[in-house]
Parts: sequence; C-alpha cells; structure tokens
Amino acid sequence: MAQELLIPLVAGIIGLGVLSQILAARLQVPSIIFFLLVGVVIGRPGLGLVTSESFGDSLPTIVGLAVAIIVFEGAFHLEFERIRKAPRAAVRLVTVGALIALVGTAIAVRLLEGLPWELSFVIGALLVATGPTVISPILEVVPVRDRVSAVLETEGIVNDVTAAITAVVLFEAVNPTVAAEGLVQGFALRLGEGLLVGLLVAGVLYYLLQYVDLSRGAAPRNARLLVLAGALVAYAGANQLASEAGVAAAATAGLVLGNLDVPYQEEITDFKGDITLLVLAFVFIALAAQLPPEAISDVGLAGLGVVVAVALVIRPLLVFVSTIGDRFTLSERLFISAIGPRGIIPASVATLFATELRAAAVELNDPALAQQADLLIGTVFLVIFVTALVQGGLARYIAKYLNVIPMRVIIVGGGQVGHALAERLEDRGENVVIIENDEATVESLRNDGFATVIGDGTDTDVLREGGASNAKIVVAATGDDDANLLVAQLSKTKFDVDTVLAKANNSGNVDAFEDLGVRTISGAMAAAWALDNQIERPDLANWMTDVGQSGDVQQVEVTSDSFVGKTVREAGPMLPDACLIAVLSRGDDKTVEVPSADTVIERGDQITLLGRRDAVREGMSLVGSD
Repeated sequence: MAQELLIPLVAGIIGLGVLSQILAARLQVPSIIFFLLVGVVIGRPGLGLVTSESFGDSLPTIVGLAVAIIVFEGAFHLEFERIRKAPRAAVRLVTVGALIALVGTAIAVRLLEGLPWELSFVIGALLVATGPTVISPILEVVPVRDRVSAVLETEGIVNDVTAAITAVVLFEAVNPTVAAEGLVQGFALRLGEGLLVGLLVAGVLYYLLQYVDLSRGAAPRNARLLVLAGALVAYAGANQLASEAGVAAAATAGLVLGNLDVPYQEEITDFKGDITLLVLAFVFIALAAQLPPEAISDVGLAGLGVVVAVALVIRPLLVFVSTIGDRFTLSERLFISAIGPRGIIPASVATLFATELRAAAVELNDPALAQQADLLIGTVFLVIFVTALVQGGLARYIAKYLNVIPMRVIIVGGGQVGHALAERLEDRGENVVIIENDEATVESLRNDGFATVIGDGTDTDVLREGGASNAKIVVAATGDDDANLLVAQLSKTKFDVDTVLAKANNSGNVDAFEDLGVRTISGAMAAAWALDNQIERPDLANWMTDVGQSGDVQQVEVTSDSFVGKTVREAGPMLPDACLIAVLSRGDDKTVEVPSADTVIERGDQITLLGRRDAVREGMSLVGSD
C-alpha cells in the first residue's frame, strides 16, 4: 500500500473502533463483537480495504505493543483483595482448569479436524486464554457478585500469560524451521524472565512515582505517561530475552503496581483505560481484517464441532471441576461455564504462527504446511467469533435467566449495625459493598470477607466508587445523623437510587428525615419493635432472627406469565413445598394486604414469600422470571 494511504487507513480503523465502542455501550454488549464484524467487513473477507499487505511487516510489532498495554491495564485493575474472595476456585481454574482446556481442545481438534497432534496442542494452548479484553466488557454490563467477577478476571489475566507462553513453546515443535527446546524448560524460562522483568519495572515505577518530583504542575500527566512507558518497556525488555516473555512481564508489572499505594492512581487508571480502548479497537479490527476467507471455509463443519466441544463440553467440565467445594451456587457455576469468550492473545499469536508457517511452507515448498496454517488461524478465529458473538452478546440474558445478578446494596458505615446488616444480606445472596472511613474497621471488614471502599460516604466520588450508579439500595448507617442525611440526599438526587434508608441515632431526628423523603429507622424504634415481637409473637420473632439459617422471607415482583392472572389458590401448588405467599402489595400506593385464596395476582404485584430458605429462593426465580 502506498505510504500516503497508511495514515488515513489507521485513522479510519480507529474511528470505526470508537464508533463500535459507543454502539456497544449503547446496546450493553461487549465491544469485541463490533470490532470483529467491522474487521471482517473492511478486510479480506469483505470489501478488501485492509489486507495483509496494508501494514507491511509492521503489524506484528504494532500488535505486540498493543498487547502489552492491554495486558498491563487488565492486570492493573486486578486487586489481590478481590482474588482472596475465591482463592481456591481461582487457583484451580488457572491450573487444573487450564490443563483440562488444553488437553480437551487438542483432542477435539485432532479427532474432528485430523490435524497433527503437535498442531492440535498449539491450538489447544491458544484457546485456553479468555482474557480481560473480552471478560471486562461483559462484567461491565453484567454486575454479578464480586466473587464471580474475581474468578473470571483472575482466570483471564493469568491464562492470557500462561497460554501465550505455552503456545510459543509448543509451536517450536510444529515449525520445521525452528529448533525445538524442552517444553518445561522453555515455559519456565519465559515465565521466569517475564516475572523478573515485570517485578523490576514495577519496582522502578513505584520508586519514581513515590519519591521523585515529577513536576508539581504536570505530575498527574507525567505519572500517566511514565506508567504507559513502563508497560511498553517491560514487554519489550522481556521479549528481547525470550519470545512471548513480554506478556508475562507486562502482566506482572501491572498486577504489582496496581496493588501498591501509588500517587495519582485514579488518573493513571482512567488514562490507561482510554488508551486500551483505542489500541484494542485497532488491533481487533486489523487482525480480523487479515483473516483469509478460505481459512474459515476450510475448517467447515469440523471447526464448528470444535467450537461446540470447547463451549458446551470442555468449558463446563473445567468450571465444575475447578469450583468443587467452593461457595458458588449452581447458577453461578453455570454462568461461569457460559462465559468463556476468547480474546486478543489467541487472535494475535495465531496470526503470528500462521504467518511463520506460511513462510516455512514457501521455504520448504510444502503445500500441506500452508494448509495447516490456514486451519490453525481458521479454527482459532472461528472459536473467537462464535464465543464472542454468542457468549458475549447473550451474557446479560444468560445472567438474568440464571438469576445471578444480585441486588447491589451499599451500606455507608461499617460499625455494628452496618456489619450485622451486611452479614444478613450477603447470606441471602445480595451483593453488598460497605463504605467506611476508619482504616482499622475497614481492615476488620475485609478480614471477614466483605467488599469495602475506604473513604467518606458523603463524598460523591466515594459513593460512585462503591457502585452507587447501579445500586438498588443505599443504607446510611453511620453514627452521625448529619452524615446519614447527606448520604441519603446524594443517593436520591445524584444517583437516583430506588430505595434509600437511613439510621437515626437521635430519635428526635426521625421526623426531620422523613419530611425530606428519607425512610428512617432509629435505634429506639428498632429496639421497641424487637421487644414487642418477643412479647406478642415470640415464635415468629425467634424464627425471623434466624432467617438465613433455615428459613427466609423475600419480596419479589411478579413478572412471570405463569403466575399473572392466577389466583393465590391456583398459584400455591405452582410454588415449591414449604413456600407460602404471605402478603401482597400493588399500585402506586403499595397498599399491603394478606391476600385471600381468591385474590388474583397481577403483573407488577409485589408478593412476599415465606418459608424454607431453598424453597423461597426457588419460588423467587419462578415468580420473578421473565
């Protein structure tokens, strides 16, 4: 391509990438779907505006630097505290689970496509990687529990690194123009060098950010640029020592630096997120545009069989094995099984491998080797396309069907009341975040396994960090009534939270709170209710105190067509045993009544189910299903 056309081409790809990102955000689907579609349309499979000759020999270098930024940014967001929430599952997914994916995929490729075992294992290694480029966009639109997102993010970051290194080592046995080295030796060498370089770069960056004057007026900007340069230096430096060691170096540097207390961390995070979106858009579109049309057609039905095996057999198997004995519900395990789209690492490394195999085929005059190159890239891209389109596009619907999107509750104040409330809500399966400004209290809450944000809950930015933008409930439970009132007002006016509750430490302030539209409970009121329940209805009071152990009471909106138009008498047998409809409310005034057997249930009614814990949860899924 003429040099004068290269700049408009790059600008056009980036522009289409930004538009794709905006459209994806609007439709709440992962942006990779549109990146791939744009690449196919403008590339060799479509209009042919972008081909392998468009960038000459520079594309692998551009892709490599982009991968460094993407992997670094994904690791930078991965907090050790989040990994601790699901340690056993996370570790097993990146060890036992990765091994199952590698071997299972290799067997599927060998049996269905008839490729040599060596190449089958290369494809298997590449398709181990899910990656933050496809997982993070899904989790942005599907707010699952923190332990679920922590497992998926950890798997994506770690498997990106190990899959790339493993694939490179295995590929040396496939490429006849390269002398092969030992598998274990090659893997250990690249991983070790990557870890060493990543730690070194992270240490240097930490020292510069923490102790060196970066110019007072431009310090945030200089910090952002310094970290960006560090990611590229880590990648390039490690790659000079061994191919693909740079991925491990970038991931290590990002993970370490992201978990250190460095200045301007928020500015660095925002900047790197924007840069990552740009390079991600460019790389995915450019790589998809390189895809030879015959590569997909050559794999044919056998390739689709590999996709089915990877998505519907191997993925669920490795997830269920990896999550044995952990706290995940069946629905959460099914959701994790359904979310395994492949991302940038398989695409970029497969493109590189195919290029090298074609060059070797020309050098050795071996048409069979060239065909294997097409089957390699065709299989990998077919899996990427289908998993990204289907799993990414349907992720939100899958989550809703499996009922794994919990109600996000923010509790401002981590004292005795906040702690006790969070414990009960978490036990019921809700996603709770506690905002607390006392460091000792935060440490205690984190040791108990609660998601916490340290800061002043009356600060808009702190509330936003806690997730107030998509919270259904905010509870102001500090020991300061003025702070509770301000938290409640911010939640209603700034974030439009559905339900805002406040604790009044002084009973005399309850009326003032209520006059402002804040639902308020004082300590005296709560104590009086509890004592009255023990006097008038002790059995029910004792049972309610133990809710979450054996019994449960939950309110749910009626959305299921199966229950709309049914009487309570007819709906009763449709619910699980030991699950009863206790009360019902409807209309704008939400008038609450104990329904009779002939009360007709309408869409949008709020019904309260009472009974055994498992039965109530099952009943909620039946009544509230779309």
